[in-house]
Amino acid sequence: MLLAPTMASPWDPWDALATDYPHVCVRYTPHLPAHMLGATDGSTIWLATDQTSSERRCTLAHELIHIELGHYNCQPAHVEQAVEAEAARRLVPLGRLQAALAWTACETEAAEALDVDVATLRTRVAGLTEAERAQIDQSAA
Repeated sequence: MLLAPTMASPWDPWDALATDYPHVCVRYTPHLPAHMLGATDGSTIWLATDQTSSERRCTLAHELIHIELGHYNCQPAHVEQAVEAEAARRLVPLGRLQAALAWTACETEAAEALDVDVATLRTRVAGLTEAERAQIDQSAA
């Protein structure tokens, strides 16, 4: 079950694609290297065909941020980590994260409620600022 629509809505990469990147084509492919879920050259985004809808959403967000930053080829690990963190921040607003953590029993359930994959949820939690952590702790008390 997704969280109530009354909470702040997360950034929608599919809407961003249509609105901000109408020139970018999305193609599904079974031919990406095993460790890659997506890739871009700036005009095309390739998404691995074997992803869940949540994984596709997270991968699209990741690749759009690469395009936004002008990255059109492989990037060093520290750049990939920064892009992952930004995608997680956009896809998982703090209020929705708080709600998911408050009523779900495990990270898989929380990720499902947030419509993200577990890796993106973990990245968001790992990247919380001290102020965000304090806000979550306060709401849990």
